[in-house]
Amino acid sequence: MAGNSIGKEFVITSFGESHGKQVGVVIDGCPAGLPFSEVDVQGDLDRRIPLQKPELVSGRVEKDVVKILSGVFNGFTTGAPICMTVENRETRSSDYESLRNLPRPAHSDYQATIKYRGFNDYRGGGRFSGRLTVAIIMAGALAKKLLSSLDIAVFAYTKSIGKTRTEKQPSLDEIKQTTYQSAVRCPDPACAQHMETAILNARKAGDSLGGVVECIALKVPVGVGAPLFDALDADLAKAVFSVPAVKGVEFGAGFSLAKMKGSEANDAFTVQSGKVVTVTNQAGGILGGISSGMPITLRVAIKPTPSIAKEQQTVDLSKMEHAKITVGGRHDPCVVPKAVPAIEAAVAITLADHLVRAGFLPKVLKRQE
Repeated sequence: MAGNSIGKEFVITSFGESHGKQVGVVIDGCPAGLPFSEVDVQGDLDRRIPLQKPELVSGRVEKDVVKILSGVFNGFTTGAPICMTVENRETRSSDYESLRNLPRPAHSDYQATIKYRGFNDYRGGGRFSGRLTVAIIMAGALAKKLLSSLDIAVFAYTKSIGKTRTEKQPSLDEIKQTTYQSAVRCPDPACAQHMETAILNARKAGDSLGGVVECIALKVPVGVGAPLFDALDADLAKAVFSVPAVKGVEFGAGFSLAKMKGSEANDAFTVQSGKVVTVTNQAGGILGGISSGMPITLRVAIKPTPSIAKEQQTVDLSKMEHAKITVGGRHDPCVVPKAVPAIEAAVAITLADHLVRAGFLPKVLKRQE
């Protein structure tokens, strides 16, 4: 099964399945000399599941205790491949036996069965499960630690769930302090309450909701990215699409730019504190596939959870005839809150790779006295 690695210099390879023994990641190309330990990773893993409101998430709650198996010695990265794993403990594979020949609508079940001729692990979605975001989050924790050496920070939060959207543009402090206090990962408390209600109503109806995650990267230097085919926004989009349920990405003003005139869409240049900046940031910090020095902003569309309790139409692959399906088991009524740290991690991984490629990060970091 190809397609398990991403990056050119800072390369991550994900492994594991939803109901397998472990989920893990190998990172190759991390500079030596970065202070790093399991504590740096555990905090991000703990943020993956919003435990404040258990009724908003799947009944499968893994403790996700990270183990670093290689590449770190005496508290520093060594330059060797770094392998991190977590165990799968809260599996209930029997939930999927009745669905083996009934592909779930909007899932990868049918395509995977055909592509791998039935040899794929179908339990819990196997290799296609949202469970695999654990690997992205672990690698993202390392990437964010590396970015912090350049004072670069990446933040993501929930912009909308269903038809409920926060129109408020939160400040950096609000994103930092409030996002993970909210079960839906929205830094606007009033809007977050409406989002929670919308999710609970969908769950009661046997249905689900999607939403939008916004991500911001600050202090990325000018000149990161390599057009034409290694454009920074293109690689960011590719990484973000590795998060299951992602169906769209836009940068800056995004699709709204198609409705504007050039005079409205263009970001005028000015000088501020001796630096060239733009008055607006419609481009989202990337022009011509290269970072402009302005904040990188992107929004990611997350589709509704496809496993729902409502009856749906499918086919019985063993009989090749029409069938009905009602998906039981443990599923999130909305995966948007869980997607927030995964999107943040995917963006950090891509930025780390490009910064190493562009020479902003050396192969060996200087020892801090």
